[in-house]
Amino acid sequence: MVHKIEISIHVIVHATEDITKIFQSFEDVLNVKEEDFVIEETEGHYENPITLLNANIVKKQAQNLIDKLLELLPDDQVEDLIEEIEDRIEDSRFHLRLDKQELVKGNLVVKEKGTIKLKIHTPIYNKKDTVKIFSEILKIVN
Repeated sequence: MVHKIEISIHVIVHATEDITKIFQSFEDVLNVKEEDFVIEETEGHYENPITLLNANIVKKQAQNLIDKLLELLPDDQVEDLIEEIEDRIEDSRFHLRLDKQELVKGNLVVKEKGTIKLKIHTPIYNKKDTVKIFSEILKIVN
């Protein structure tokens, strides 16, 4: 079953990090291009510069991103995500975080304190179908 999927990506980039490497990693690993991101400059608690990257991926590109995530994540992490569906869902959005440093190395690793936040959204009209629908989405490749 194909679902209407939207994915929002939120990334915090600190002044000590190379934003070019981060953009290149997103393109190389997940096929998300720099122009897909909205860039916002802000300040941290101690007035240190912080860059916020936000992207909203929709339609075929969102499905391709899901496929790529499922292909690159270790099988045990995908199984953990499926088992944790109920804990990771809020308002028809499935939440997960990725390790930014691992992405720069070319790897995908789910990490609860990761600084790449992904929210996968699909319309769910009956709350009792939530687990079933996200289970289907996360098993597309597996």
